[in-house]
Amino acid sequence: MTCTISSMADCAKQSEVDTGDGNGTDVAKHPAKKQKIEAGDGDVCEVSGFEVKKVLRDCAREKTMFLQGKIAEKEAVVILEKTPIHVDTLNELFRESQLTMESNNDIYTTYCLQPPAHLNVIKTTVVCPATEKHVRKYQEQETVLVEETAEDYRTITLPFLESQSFSLQWVYNILEKKAEVEQVVYEDPDPKLGFILLPDFKWDQKQLDDLYLIAIVHRRDIKSLRDLTSDHLPLLRNIQKKGKDAVRERYGIKGDKLRMYVHYQPSYYHFHIHLNALKYNAPGTGVDRAHLLSNVIQNLECDPQYYKTRTLTFPLRELDGLLSHFREPKDSAKL
Repeated sequence: MTCTISSMADCAKQSEVDTGDGNGTDVAKHPAKKQKIEAGDGDVCEVSGFEVKKVLRDCAREKTMFLQGKIAEKEAVVILEKTPIHVDTLNELFRESQLTMESNNDIYTTYCLQPPAHLNVIKTTVVCPATEKHVRKYQEQETVLVEETAEDYRTITLPFLESQSFSLQWVYNILEKKAEVEQVVYEDPDPKLGFILLPDFKWDQKQLDDLYLIAIVHRRDIKSLRDLTSDHLPLLRNIQKKGKDAVRERYGIKGDKLRMYVHYQPSYYHFHIHLNALKYNAPGTGVDRAHLLSNVIQNLECDPQYYKTRTLTFPLRELDGLLSHFREPKDSAKL
C-alpha cells in the first residue's frame, strides 16, 4: 500500500493500524541542479560525471559513504553524507512524502518514507584531483594506539612530517581572505593572539545540536600540541574566552554547553582548536585523540614544557606512513 502522508489517517483506517514515523533529510530551498564542484587546481568538476571505482568506506551508523573514482579523467574522492532532519521541515515532510507500508504488528507499523526531492538532500564533498594520501585517509583501515615519547617525536614523528608534502594552502586561503570569507563567524586579527572562527565542513549550519566550529590561529609557527609552551598561554586563553563569547553571541550557546579541544595527531599541521556543542558526539572526541583546551592550559601553567616532554598516546591507521616508521625494528617494542 502506498500513500502520501497527508492521507495517513485514511491509510491507517485501511490497514487498521496506527501510523509510524519515517526518516527524512535536509531541506534545500531550490530544486536539485547539476552539481559542479571546484577542483583543487582551479578547474570545475561535474559531480554528475563521477565514475565510481571503489567504495573506500561505508559507515552505516553515520550514514556516510566514501568513494574513490574519477571525474573527467582526474582521480577523485567523493564523500556522501545523509543530512539531518530539521524541525522546520517536519510539517512539509509529513504532508508531501510518499509512504509505503512494509510491516504491521499490533500497534507497530514500519513504513518506507520517500520525501520530495528538496527534502532528500545528500551532502556531497569532492576532493579533486585526489592524491594517494587522500585515498588512504578515507579508506577503511584497522587502527592501533601508539605511545609517542618526547624522543620519538624528535626522531620519528617530526622528521616524517618534515619529509611530507602536506599542503596547507587551503588554510592560508582562509587566513588571507581568499576563500570562505562569507563563512567567518568571528575574527581576532592580532598576528600573535588572533584567530579566525568558522564552521567545520561536517556541520551543515542548519541546527545547533550538532554545532561544529574551528578556530584557526593566524600565526604559522605552531604545527601541533607538541609545539606548545607556556609562551602560548595568552593565545590559548584568548581563543578560549573570545571563542566562547562569539558562540554565545552568534548562536546563544553558553560556554558550559561548549566543548573546546585540540587533536593529537591533528588532521593538518597548522594549529587549530575544535569547538562543538556538548550534546553532539562529534567524531574525534575520544580520549585517545582529543585534549580539552582547559586541560591544555592548566598543564602548561603547571609545566611550561609539558607537551614537549610528555609521552602522548594517539591512534594511527594501518596505512598511515607514520605508523610504518614506528614499526621499524628498533621501535617495534613500542607497539
